[in-house]
Amino acid sequence: MLTRAWILDVCERAAMTALQAGLAVWVVTDTSTAKAAVVAAVAAGLSVIKGALATRVGNPDSAALLPKAEG
Repeated sequence: MLTRAWILDVCERAAMTALQAGLAVWVVTDTSTAKAAVVAAVAAGLSVIKGALATRVGNPDSAALLPKAEG
């Protein structure tokens, strides 16, 4: 699980999730930037947890829930 590729995969997914969630909350609602940042941080944390759990369900070398690709 804790390979360099897996860590980079999880970090990329968490960063993109944070960006998407923070931007969505900030644009769609009238909340402050600080509240949008908190929502983004929680979403990123959940993304990391999902990535860790995915190694038990899908491909153990990836943060994806999909099985290892054949070929």
